[in-house]
Amino acid sequence: MDNQTDNRVNLYQRTVIFSLLFTLVGFSYNVWRMEVSENNNNMRTASFEMLKNLSSLEQLVYSAYYDDDIKEGNPRKGWVIVGLIDDLSVLTNDDVKIKTTELKDVWSVHWETISTSQQTVDNIIASIDSVRDEIKGLLKSLD
Repeated sequence: MDNQTDNRVNLYQRTVIFSLLFTLVGFSYNVWRMEVSENNNNMRTASFEMLKNLSSLEQLVYSAYYDDDIKEGNPRKGWVIVGLIDDLSVLTNDDVKIKTTELKDVWSVHWETISTSQQTVDNIIASIDSVRDEIKGLLKSLD
């Protein structure tokens, strides 16, 4: 009877240890998965906001150059949009951050001549497209 009791206790202890290990592994995976999901969600949200703001900036440039609309094509509004895009890039990956920094640099060089220079418009739009392409690549890579 003593041997049978020892076997039961031993089986019980092994079952408890296995259950604890299984629970810890499951909990750890769940926490990791939630972190990854939250990070991906933050990247998606920031990316969509950046895409909307890139479109606004593009519209501003077109309004300033093609429509000679000082109100809709005001470069000061462009600074706000470019700043917001740059701020949102912190929530994305390094490649998008690099492209948004390049956009900010292009904007800082050319903002004063958006209403008069086709080359300025082309440079800014090319930089906007570059950021847009990088964001699309990021969105495709998310789980």
